[in-house]
Amino acid sequence: MDETGFWKIVQAANDTSSGDMDRKCDALRQQISSLSKADAIEFAQLFDAMMDKAYSFPLWGAAYVINGGCSDDTFGDFCSSLISRGRQAFERALTDPDALADEDFSESDWFYEGYQYAVTDGVEAVAGHRPQRSMPDQPAGAEWQEDDLDTLFPKLSAKFG
Repeated sequence: MDETGFWKIVQAANDTSSGDMDRKCDALRQQISSLSKADAIEFAQLFDAMMDKAYSFPLWGAAYVINGGCSDDTFGDFCSSLISRGRQAFERALTDPDALADEDFSESDWFYEGYQYAVTDGVEAVAGHRPQRSMPDQPAGAEWQEDDLDTLFPKLSAKFG
């Protein structure tokens, strides 16, 4: 399993779901559970690597503006939901978090708790366990102050502020 294969699976689950997060999770769980044990474990490791990539202060600031606040657990849900939208959406958000203002939003979809559990369930169905994840000590990038968010994310602030 390489990164291209990872994103193919994520995109296929996204495309078959018609935007419904429950269906997206079911599709992802089924696809992962049909992989070999080695590929399922590698999928989980790549998912964790993408979560680590998303673990940044700029993206957290964007999520904070969108949600009117954002705890660490809520931010994890946001990052996994962002991954669920596919490679293009994920990379665009990492490059320019303020561009998320151009997306349609449903709080339940953008802060959906179950996507990361679908990964775990799919991997456990094949491998019997999911590899342990160790998170970075702190988010990447420049830390922000709440008073600066309107300036840092003008489009998001105009849409959600």
